[in-house]
Amino acid sequence: MTSTTPTRATEDPAIAPAVAQALATVRRNAVTFAGSYPDDTTRAGRYPLRPAGDGFGVGANRGWTTSFVPGAQWVAWELSGDDGMRDAALAHARDFARRVREGDDLETHDLGFLYSLSCVAPWRLLDDEDARSAAILAADHLMRRLLEPAGIIQAWGDLSDPQQRGRTIIDSLMNMPLLTWAAEQTGDDRYADAVRRHTAQLRDHILRPDGSTFHTFYWDTETGAALRGATEQGAHDDSCWARGQAWGIYGFALNHRALPDAGLLEASRRCADYFLDRLPEDGVPFWDLVYTDGSDAPRDSSAAAIAVCGLFELAGLETDAARAARYTEAADGILTSLITLYAPGQSDESDALILHGVYDLPKGVGVDEGTLWGDYFYLEALARRTAGPSWRPVW
Repeated sequence: MTSTTPTRATEDPAIAPAVAQALATVRRNAVTFAGSYPDDTTRAGRYPLRPAGDGFGVGANRGWTTSFVPGAQWVAWELSGDDGMRDAALAHARDFARRVREGDDLETHDLGFLYSLSCVAPWRLLDDEDARSAAILAADHLMRRLLEPAGIIQAWGDLSDPQQRGRTIIDSLMNMPLLTWAAEQTGDDRYADAVRRHTAQLRDHILRPDGSTFHTFYWDTETGAALRGATEQGAHDDSCWARGQAWGIYGFALNHRALPDAGLLEASRRCADYFLDRLPEDGVPFWDLVYTDGSDAPRDSSAAAIAVCGLFELAGLETDAARAARYTEAADGILTSLITLYAPGQSDESDALILHGVYDLPKGVGVDEGTLWGDYFYLEALARRTAGPSWRPVW
C-alpha cells in the first residue's frame, strides 16, 4: 500500500478558526466512538451510539449514514496530516469491507454513500487494494437494483416489495459516483450505462419544469413508464424538500462531470437557481422551500452544507463566467452563515460540527439536531474553500 501526501489546507484567516474547531471535533469523536458508530442525529446536541435492532448490536455498522464517520476522518487527514485520522478511517474501511462481504444491511441504493466514503477514499488516497475490492463488490450489489425496462436504480427495500418497487429518490444521484468509479476501475461499461440511464430518468422526471424537485418518483415496473412524483420527507408531494433540492444541485453536477451530459449541467443550474431564489436572509434554508422569512419552521443546516458543496462543484464546471461567479459567491455566503450562526460556539456542549439540521420532520425524527451527513458536507465545504481547486472530493 503506497501512502500519498495529504493535501494541507491553505491558510485562510477568514475561516481558519472554523476549520480548526471542526477538526478538533472530528478527532474527539474518533476517540469517543472508536470502532463503533454514532446514530444518524444528535439528541440534545450529543450523538448517542447507534441503537441495536434488526439483529445488530449497539453501535453496529448498519443504516445509510455510518460512512460519513470515516468520510469526515479522511477529509480531516487530508487537511491536517494527522495520521491518527488516517488510522481511524482505515479501521472503518476494514469494517465496511467485512459488511459488504458478509451481506450486512445492503438492501439500499445508499451503497454509493456507504462505499464511496469508506472504501473508494482509501483506494484513491492510499492505493488500498482491500478497500478497492470491497467498493467494487458494493457496486455490484448496487447494480442488482437496476430495474428494467425503466432503467432506474430502485431506492429502498427488498426488490420484491410492492410498496417500494419502481421507486427512486433524488438522493440516488449521489450514489451514482460509485458506479462511475467502478466503470473506470474495471473497464466494464455496464456500470456507466446504468448511470447514464438513471440520471437521464431523474433529469426528465424528478426535476419539475420550474426547477424544483420531487423527493421520490415511481415508474411502472412492467412497462417502464413514468408514473408519479411524491415525497417521504417533504411538506407535501408538490412542495420542494430542501435537502432533496440540495442533492439535485450537487448530484446533477457530479454526474455531468462524469459523463458529461449538457442536460445534467442544465439540471444542476435549474436546481441551484430555484434553491438560491428561495433562501431566507441568512442563507440557510428552512427544511422545505415552501417556507420563507417569517416562518417558525425549522431550518436544515445539512441542506445548506450539501448545497455549498454542490455550488462549488457547479461553479467549477460552469461554462459561463457570470454564472460561475454567482454560484461561488452564493456558496461562500452560505458557508459563512453556517460558520457564524450554525456551528457550535465555545459554550455549546455538542459533538456535531453544525447544529440545527433536520432528518425527517414529518416523522418527527432528528428535528433541530446535528446530523452525520451535515457534519461531513460541512467539512467537505471547508476543505473546498480552504484547499482550493487542487483538492478533489471522493465523489
